[in-house]
Formats: sequence, structure tokens, C-alpha cells
Amino acid sequence: MSTNIEQRMTELEVRLAFLDNTVQSLDTTVAAQDRLIVELRRECERLREELGGIKLGLPHDVHDEPPPHY
Repeated sequence: MSTNIEQRMTELEVRLAFLDNTVQSLDTTVAAQDRLIVELRRECERLREELGGIKLGLPHDVHDEPPPHY
């Protein structure tokens, strides 16, 4: 009977080690994705500011007239 318990304990230890490895891998992936999201948000904000500056430099009548096909 003790052999059966030892086998079960060994199996549980193997599963736990696998799960620990999986959690660590997922944590690394989530951290990398978080860094990427932060970078993308900064880039979007920079592009918004740049686009706002471009819009200010355009003549106003361009925004007021509908396109010819309307």
C-alpha cells in the first residue's frame, strides 16, 4: 500500500512541477504583453498628437465641404 501512496505522491509532484512551469511561462507572457500594450498606447497617443497637429495645419475649408459625390 505504501508503494501506491508513493506513486501517487510522485505523480502529484510531477503535476505540480508542470503546473509551476506553466504558471511561470504564462506570467512571463502576460508581462511581455503588458509591456507591449503600454508601448502601443504611447505610440497611439503620439500619433493622435501628430494627427492633431496636421489637422491644425490644413485649410479649414477642406473639413467643411462634403466630397463631390454627396
